[in-house]
Amino acid sequence: MERFCRTELLVGQQGMERIARSSVAVVGLGGVGSYTVEALARSGVGHLRLVDFDAVEQSNINRQLPALMSTVGRPKAQVMAERVADINPQCRVEAMVEFFDHTKLHIVQGMDWVVDAVDTVTAKLAIITGCLEAGVAVASSMGAGNKLDAGQVRVSDISETYNCPLARVLRKELHKRNIREGVPVVWSPEKPLVPLEKLTQASRRQLPGSFAPVPAVAGLLLASHILNQLLKQ
Repeated sequence: MERFCRTELLVGQQGMERIARSSVAVVGLGGVGSYTVEALARSGVGHLRLVDFDAVEQSNINRQLPALMSTVGRPKAQVMAERVADINPQCRVEAMVEFFDHTKLHIVQGMDWVVDAVDTVTAKLAIITGCLEAGVAVASSMGAGNKLDAGQVRVSDISETYNCPLARVLRKELHKRNIREGVPVVWSPEKPLVPLEKLTQASRRQLPGSFAPVPAVAGLLLASHILNQLLKQ
């Protein structure tokens, strides 16, 4: 297909066929997850399952692909599914407006890869442990908030992370479950900045600041990691 001819120049016909046969679930379609979906769709992944219970808000516009003034109030999963269909009409894309927890493990079953791009430790643990128990490959996103230098973002095993508060908490919880390595994550060693002003949710939790290049690069690196692993299989 002409839309993927430039990719085929690098990976060949067999590589494109392998990508087209692959299935990837992306849980969480914010700043990181939406860019992961974008790169997977533009690379010809044949089956994408997009999971997010949230709707677009104006405060998402600075970093999330589905967030436009015209899409405010619409479910992110549906907006991204429409975008994927416009990129590659042959992709089988599923929009699931659901919150992922330990009762939703059917969402990850049967997939080649699962991307954890949610922002709560409880949901991350459910995704990662559920995938490992089911034998499904999983990659996870660590904290992209309160960071400015996109050039420091990288992919490595979770055991190699530092200067990331989210990764520190997740490592501790995984250790309790005898999981110390074997989970690829996208993260940055940049020390988190302190927001200049307070902005809180109803829970009174301090919201992190966000800078468009950082989550975008993190999402693209996740997609790159997955695509390269698919091509190696």
